Amino acid sequence: MPTYDYECSQCGHFEWVQKITAEPLTVCPHCGGKVSRQISRNGGIIFKGSGFYVTDNRKTGNQKESGNISSTSDKKVS
Repeated sequence: MPTYDYECSQCGHFEWVQKITAEPLTVCPHCGGKVSRQISRNGGIIFKGSGFYVTDNRKTGNQKESGNISSTSDKKVS
């Protein structure tokens, strides 16, 4: 579920986790003041798991092919 940024007229800024289909909050759950939803600054991407690496999606053949391309560009053509 995404996290939304809200601005309360009485207590200030807070974040609230709710479903995408849920209606925006109109009353602050902390103090009961009037709130407005702000444009979020985050991307909303959360990586979960044991780890993610650059090499996770690469095939072993791609590394060898890229090495061949760079080595042929270094050769002089006569």
